[in-house]
Amino acid sequence: MRTRRLAPPDHSFVADLLRSDETFVEEEVQVAMELIDSAIRDPEGDYRALVCEDDAALVVGYACFGRTPMTQATCDLYWLATHRQARGRGVGTRLVLAMEAELLGAGMRTVRVETSKLEAYGAARAFYARLGYREVGRIPDFYRQGDDLIILAKRLDLPLSLGQVDSSRGAQRLA
Repeated sequence: MRTRRLAPPDHSFVADLLRSDETFVEEEVQVAMELIDSAIRDPEGDYRALVCEDDAALVVGYACFGRTPMTQATCDLYWLATHRQARGRGVGTRLVLAMEAELLGAGMRTVRVETSKLEAYGAARAFYARLGYREVGRIPDFYRQGDDLIILAKRLDLPLSLGQVDSSRGAQRLA
């Protein structure tokens, strides 16, 4: 597998992977694709995207991120998705580590992720926790009644805690 920048031919592959299961409703797919379109139109603009290809050069995952408006060194991870058939193979981890390395190299300090409290997003929250993202905020009933917005964040410029992944080396720090 390899991680690289999004390219125009990736557009349909990203749309297919977003629809590869029931994770995202059509409204979410449309919003995700608007950001992909923007990243393709202006690769150095507000939205950046990385893709992960499998050994057959098929796009099996993507991450879309960008600088948080009106901040000095904070970025948002807007979308992270892996094709249903590629889950459990480290695609998401590869993408997050590649994004973090790029952001750290650009002098960014913090990455922020927004997610849902619904159980369907429990695996995503656990995934981010393994990578060192911590809950820093919550807004009750944000998406709809009973569906809180959970805000996760990670400082890229601080030493890691026991067991967190070191994004600069792609390895887990044990001490």
